[in-house]
Amino acid sequence: MTAAHRGQWRKAPENSLAAIRAGFADGAEIVEVDVRLTRDKVPVLMHDATVDRTTDGTGRVADLTHAQLRGLRLRAGLGGRQAPLTGERIPTLAEAIQTARTLGLVNLDQAWKDREAVWRVLEETGTVRNGLFKSPAPVPEVRAFLDRHRGALYMHLVDDTNAASVEEFGRNRPPAFEVVFDDVRDKVAQPVFLRGLRATGRVWFNTMRNDYAAKFTDEASLIDPARGWAALIAGFQATLIQTDNVEALESYLAKGVADAVPPGAVRVQAENYAPGGAGVSYHDTDAGNRGDGPGRRGDHVDVCDHDGAVVVCWMRGSEWITYGVDVPKDGSYTLKARASSPYASAGTYRIAYDGGPPGRPVHVANTTAHYAFALQDSRDPRRLTRGRHTVRVSLDAGAFQNWNLDYLQLEPVGP
Repeated sequence: MTAAHRGQWRKAPENSLAAIRAGFADGAEIVEVDVRLTRDKVPVLMHDATVDRTTDGTGRVADLTHAQLRGLRLRAGLGGRQAPLTGERIPTLAEAIQTARTLGLVNLDQAWKDREAVWRVLEETGTVRNGLFKSPAPVPEVRAFLDRHRGALYMHLVDDTNAASVEEFGRNRPPAFEVVFDDVRDKVAQPVFLRGLRATGRVWFNTMRNDYAAKFTDEASLIDPARGWAALIAGFQATLIQTDNVEALESYLAKGVADAVPPGAVRVQAENYAPGGAGVSYHDTDAGNRGDGPGRRGDHVDVCDHDGAVVVCWMRGSEWITYGVDVPKDGSYTLKARASSPYASAGTYRIAYDGGPPGRPVHVANTTAHYAFALQDSRDPRRLTRGRHTVRVSLDAGAFQNWNLDYLQLEPVGP
């Protein structure tokens, strides 16, 4: 089963009604949302303690009334001060859970501290069986809540700090456990422990970040599912995966392919640039690898690891980098870049083929976060013959540059 983290934020603002609908439409059985109380104790959807990142307003959710929050507009995707504003508003939990009533479950993150207020909303809206509570709380606290509220759905969060709590539940275990581990040697990552969880219910993992499941991430899965989703399913008893890449995970579960290269297309990872060294295969304006990724020894190209996405980063004006590509047949091709940036004017680059002159400027779009990658078309098609070609990506010297490049993809667009 698939859980959409903060809804399908790639198509709508995180924690919005539109993101909830899109998450279910793209195949998720569960949508995760974040719940907070307003000053007048209305449960609303908001991840951060403040509204600053995701709206056109400022201030703490707990200091603002529901009416004040309703006047704010949500920013696209993961937000950020330069993300465009949308027509979406901050939804109440009541609106969110009723949107999901006939679609699936809603994982109520950050809701445990306000569980009584949240429970009242579920009762009043007739959605008790849609809302999934979760926490790492002490077992007596959990039992007391479940005893008071028969029918409540609950998932227990475990890591190495509270692994013993599983046995405290005795025979009345929750139907699911969320497992968090940052090292495969952790107790909660061991086969015997996980088989014990799976014997009585479902096992949930998060694959959005490196530290949620020991680098078995969404981005690693897009390169090779065996480095992420497939490993968790085959080796760690996973039956529920929370993801930032709903469509890709659904594709993998249905077809065994996460991020397929289109027919006739050619893909090259950004870190796999041409050999030759400085002045031949690249030009970088500073010495050394400024990133935290596996850069090429002796080279100065900046390479970062964004939760499994190994990318060329720290992009700056006047830099350039060259790639070799093997074109499968004669035809017209467009170059697409899987890129990311939280900036409205993220960067500008030009493409040159086989040592020829650079083409027109291509502007990198705001994806709302450095780790939110999107495939962006250069819309600068070229006719290429079958065989080996070079592609140089040059960054305009006078333009603002602050973006990451994950891979380039040449796609056929005509004969």
